[in-house]
Amino acid sequence: FGFHALALVAVIGLVGPLLAAVPKLRVPLIVGELAAGIVVGRTGFGIVDADNPTFVLLADIGFALVMFIVGTHVPVRDRSLRGELPRSLLRAVVVGAFAAVLGAVIAQLFGTGHAPLYAVLMASSSAALALPVIQSLGLTGPPVLSVTAQIAIADAASIVLLPLVINPAGAPRAAVGVLAIAACAVLLYFLLRYEAERGWLKRMHKYSHRRHLALELRISLIVLFGLAALAKSTHVSIMLAGFALGLCLSAIGEPRRLARQLFGITEGFFAPLFFVWLGASLQVRELGEHPGLIGLGAALGVGAVLAHLSGRLFGQPLSLGVLAAAQLGVPVAAATLGTQQQLLSPGEPSALILGALLTVVATSVAGGIARRRQTPGP
Repeated sequence: FGFHALALVAVIGLVGPLLAAVPKLRVPLIVGELAAGIVVGRTGFGIVDADNPTFVLLADIGFALVMFIVGTHVPVRDRSLRGELPRSLLRAVVVGAFAAVLGAVIAQLFGTGHAPLYAVLMASSSAALALPVIQSLGLTGPPVLSVTAQIAIADAASIVLLPLVINPAGAPRAAVGVLAIAACAVLLYFLLRYEAERGWLKRMHKYSHRRHLALELRISLIVLFGLAALAKSTHVSIMLAGFALGLCLSAIGEPRRLARQLFGITEGFFAPLFFVWLGASLQVRELGEHPGLIGLGAALGVGAVLAHLSGRLFGQPLSLGVLAAAQLGVPVAAATLGTQQQLLSPGEPSALILGALLTVVATSVAGGIARRRQTPGP
């Protein structure tokens, strides 16, 4: 996997932006990148080798960075969210209860025995997908604030629960890993808060900016890779490592310069490389060989939407309930772990991604409906 392969993957990754730029298509960025990976990977022409160790390592770095940025986007410091937390937490719990029932039904119907995994997937939300939609559409008001808190709660909870439910036999070790990463993140938060109060962080920022050293980026990457190594050693998804560090920086206040640097290296290279790798690693042909898996993916996508519509019991608008059903990181992590550790049956990772893509489509439609209802007519 040399520079020619890197150049090829970078070119393939441009399919996402190109499709997203077509007004009539409006294909989400990651959908285009996944589709391109499918075409050049195992399912398609086999141009790239998804099993290449270097490719896998670069993809893991990309996933960790993607979840790092997701964590920084969670509005932890927004005081206006605190008043909505009890109501949002209650809705998230009720969604989880509905998802647990639906997960048991779906696992029974398709004979997979993965009811806990399906429940976590359907109960999850994606702050990385939903929050940018909310911001880009200019959605405001108490219901939007409340669903934002709900999405953050569901995202954090599902990321913690995923390594425990995807491999029940390894749950004790995974629980240790989850606790260790959480403890490291908490210690880092208090350390950064202490240093920020003493003014050390501001002095380091000015020194780094004056000397063009990018110290904040370097230190962030060191901590991220350290947490990722801990996650790998305890068989926990590196998703948790990236998300925990992102939450920590969000709670402290991420410097704008660091945010721009992270956005550049992630969205410019590592994120598209990861999604191309993920598409290349999937064997979508198995969906055709086992039509029931298509039904599984559809059931998971529809089930996620139905579970989140339970928010209507508490007066939540239907469009915002569908918006909260957006999935990205958790299904991707489940498919990645399932593929790398052979925890899922053949074709099942592709079914999980199919279900997630259905929620992406539903979220796009729901966001437009919420925008029209919020904007007064002429």
